[in-house]
Amino acid sequence: MSAYSSSNPVTISTLNEMKARGEKIACLTAYDATFSALESSCGIEVILVGDSLGMILQGHDSTLPVTMEDILYHLDSVKRANYGSMIMADMPFMSYASEEQTLENAAALMRAGANCVKLEGTSWISRSTELLAERGIPVCAHMGLTPQSVNRIGGYIVQGRNPDKAEELIKEAKLLEESGASMLLLECVPSELAKNITESLEIPVIGIGAGVEVDGQIMVNYDLLGITQMEKPPKFVKNYLLEASSIEEAIKNYVSEIKEKKFPGIEHSFK
Repeated sequence: MSAYSSSNPVTISTLNEMKARGEKIACLTAYDATFSALESSCGIEVILVGDSLGMILQGHDSTLPVTMEDILYHLDSVKRANYGSMIMADMPFMSYASEEQTLENAAALMRAGANCVKLEGTSWISRSTELLAERGIPVCAHMGLTPQSVNRIGGYIVQGRNPDKAEELIKEAKLLEESGASMLLLECVPSELAKNITESLEIPVIGIGAGVEVDGQIMVNYDLLGITQMEKPPKFVKNYLLEASSIEEAIKNYVSEIKEKKFPGIEHSFK
């Protein structure tokens, strides 16, 4: 059973304290009440209600068709069964295209049970981040490979391998922290770059395909269980059900390997 509960929930302050003492943060997606209850009782500190549901649950080939109504529906389900994990919700494609949209949609997510909202982007989301932070809404800035921008960046490819681009990502990460971001999520960036960014920031940095030296890890729960319909899973995915007798054991093993810095291994990371 997790040390956290509805009466002692994980907060941004909890995550900051974990970073300060070097304890790794375990994060996982959930889209329904059953997984929410299971994950929060197994020690997952942060549950993400992600727009990945568009591909995982709805069968789309990207996250772009996901709407605010979709996120709100699944967020409500996750909130009802959560035992104390911090809940982070994605702001879907074009839901933060203007200041008015950003504030209205973030407020809707917070009212529905989110403790933090996640926006994809770099320097261009700094104003949105600042607006939300000023109003008491914690923001996780998602950088690196940003699936909502897949058509612009040319596919699901590793970001920051070019030295100039790597330096640019470091500068933009610092800008987003200065703009009020409470967390940063790095997806598909070289391990050394992720390490540099993590050491440059005071806020927690969560990785997916970003090596082991970030402050925490996140994965899609269906990927963790090896039940997604992908011909070839991404390099950063590990099927924990292969060496477990139950879903509960698989999730606990995932948490344990994050805490012990056994996951991700070199085979799950990028140079």
